[in-house]
Amino acid sequence: MSAAAAGFVAMLKRGAAAGRVPAPALDRRQGLWLLAAAALTVVPHGLWLPPWIHALCLLLLAWRGLILWQGTRPPPALLLLAVAAAVAAGVRLEFGHFFGKDPGVALLALLLGVKLLEARAARDIRAGVLLCLFLQLALFLENQSIAAAAMALLGTLTCLGALVALADPAGSVREHVRSATLLLVHGLPFLLVFFVLFPRIQGPLWGLPADAFSASTGLSDTMTPGSISALGNSSAIALRAAFDGPPPPPAQRYWRGPVLADFDGRTWTAARFAEADTPFYRPVGRRLDYVLTLEPHNRRWLMALDYPGEAGPLVRFASDHQALSARPVQSRSRFALSAYPDAPVGTGESPTVLAAATRLPAGSNPRSRELAASLAAGAASHAEILERVLAHMRAARLRYTLRPPLLGAHSADEFLFDSRSGFCEHFASAFAVLMRAAGVPTRIVTGYQGGEINPVDGYLVVRQSDAHAWAEVWLAGRGWLRVDPTALAAPERIADGLAAALGAEDALPLMLQADMAWLRGLRHRWEALSNSWNQYVLGYNPERQRELLANLGFDYRSAAKLAGLLAGISALLLLGLYAWASWQRRTSDPVQRAWERFSTRMARAGLGREPWEGPLAYGDRLAEALPDQADSLHAICAAYARLRYGAVQAGDRQLRTLQKQMKGIRIQ
Repeated sequence: MSAAAAGFVAMLKRGAAAGRVPAPALDRRQGLWLLAAAALTVVPHGLWLPPWIHALCLLLLAWRGLILWQGTRPPPALLLLAVAAAVAAGVRLEFGHFFGKDPGVALLALLLGVKLLEARAARDIRAGVLLCLFLQLALFLENQSIAAAAMALLGTLTCLGALVALADPAGSVREHVRSATLLLVHGLPFLLVFFVLFPRIQGPLWGLPADAFSASTGLSDTMTPGSISALGNSSAIALRAAFDGPPPPPAQRYWRGPVLADFDGRTWTAARFAEADTPFYRPVGRRLDYVLTLEPHNRRWLMALDYPGEAGPLVRFASDHQALSARPVQSRSRFALSAYPDAPVGTGESPTVLAAATRLPAGSNPRSRELAASLAAGAASHAEILERVLAHMRAARLRYTLRPPLLGAHSADEFLFDSRSGFCEHFASAFAVLMRAAGVPTRIVTGYQGGEINPVDGYLVVRQSDAHAWAEVWLAGRGWLRVDPTALAAPERIADGLAAALGAEDALPLMLQADMAWLRGLRHRWEALSNSWNQYVLGYNPERQRELLANLGFDYRSAAKLAGLLAGISALLLLGLYAWASWQRRTSDPVQRAWERFSTRMARAGLGREPWEGPLAYGDRLAEALPDQADSLHAICAAYARLRYGAVQAGDRQLRTLQKQMKGIRIQ
């Protein structure tokens, strides 16, 4: 390389070095703000993150807190790179892939902790805040309750506090909180406008099939001994119903789910069924109208009240008398339904269905078969066999318990003759085995039974603990009749719910206990508030948006008009916010108010200040016009510039001095 070229390169390097401005170092208070924002962001994710990932996130944040407390330098870049690679490898081993909601959120939460460890400059604060905001949004992929919204709001407020502390390092914590709160309040009108007018998207927030609905719980299309009792301790809400009139009595609150007709000796499985747009029976008799709010379970069954009548286009009807959704219920959904509890169903059932409803696997439950044969001997009809089986089970003194013993291959035999203790699935299964062995078509229906009226909002609330199994028996000329064998041993279960039917040895969780009135009252109020949130915020779907806009006179069918309306209202909000900020700045600053009064006095004497004129230049012009008061005018304008634009805020003494100097100016 020639000497000229080398000199040119050296000159470029010196110029680049001179042009680089070192980023200002962060002080402890700014670091604490960012650490608080990260902690409030990561902690709520602990309910869904794998325990070791959540613990590692907290460990990384604690490491950052130790650095701030000791005032030491951040770890070396190579160490941070190694930590980042290790956490990425750990996420890959935990989930098997990087693509999806769960691994993505886990990786971002860990990388947030790593990012905080290397925070040195203002850009690191901004990057950390952006990560926090994204993770707060990701919280709604798992939970959209009021509690999740409150945590996200608190986290957002702390993120704003971190940005305010970055812009105003000399301010106090109280001033930072006030400014952050004010910024958040300023954003609320925009949030409301976008919530109401922005096009609603039907469906869940996350749509990849790998883990979009992995958290769905509830009933299954199979039933084995113990499968329903496992839900007995769950206080999670399965559905809510608002009736047009008084709700039905507890004995008619059967919410129909999967109908199980195939039996292999231990497990009941749902059989295939036909579908239609209308019910497979004639809805007659008393009618109950209600609105069902169903929690997501990623299945098609609606858990409608027996027996469902005609509904909207999104509801289908099965030949086993279920109401089905046109697509899996993957988000909280509302359905306007009707029920005909007294309607006869299945009076013209096909011989194929009836034959399947009497089938038992060869060699299964031999003692139950022998008992059924003795009970059916000499019976004149299937109705008489039904009465004999019910009488036998009633006299057997079977015990209803939430913690039944484990049963083997011949589950009905072991329940009826050995353990004599079981939950609803044991009663229903044993009854169905006896009836089928006696030649009577019988099947199992699973769903929910009961529900509790919330006195705060009037909704009937059905929980996972209300999961239930009962039987249906087919009698000629009468069709399918509901028979609930559980009521033989525990009639309180049907009339008063699960808690009333269990003994002292079957302790329920605290939230399900019936003898704590104060706790039930608190739960009712919280659930009513959550229901309002679900109905009016989370339930604001495309149909409700169209209805609201139509009532307000807006043409929601034109996307261009809706976009123009959204842009116009947003622009008006921005102008209003700007006008308010300008007025607030003028009225809230006593130095500025004194300066404007002084400028007004000068303008009356023909010495008005030009819009482009700074205070020092204005002082020079005033001094030329009033030379006998030049020193005082220079002092006034210099004092204003120092108090208005300097780093030190004006105190009461300095303000009084400035006001006295301004009043001392004499104008002819």
